[in-house]
Amino acid sequence: MKRYCQTLTLVDDSELIEKYVEAHANVWPEVIAGQREVGILDMQIYRHGRHLFMIMDTVDDFDFDRDMARLATLPRQAEWEAYVSQFQGCAAGASSAEKWQRMERIF
Repeated sequence: MKRYCQTLTLVDDSELIEKYVEAHANVWPEVIAGQREVGILDMQIYRHGRHLFMIMDTVDDFDFDRDMARLATLPRQAEWEAYVSQFQGCAAGASSAEKWQRMERIF
């Protein structure tokens, strides 16, 4: 299994932050199915104020660039990304890699 950790800062608007949290309590089934299809075994997002921390566990042969690009082409994924981008303070067409910054493991 591989693990990726990423960070993102939400817009500075408490109402939008709550809507983002609500959206993630009800992630569309097609989005979850797409994650599984490309090899994402588990994804968790934690929040501290405006700051998000994502943990993504994947299959051993997961290639981040290849498989995330493939995920972007799956049903409803682009729609989901456009929807959540309003809370993330980025362009609706921004890729996951443009929004989420991969973190380096130091310990």
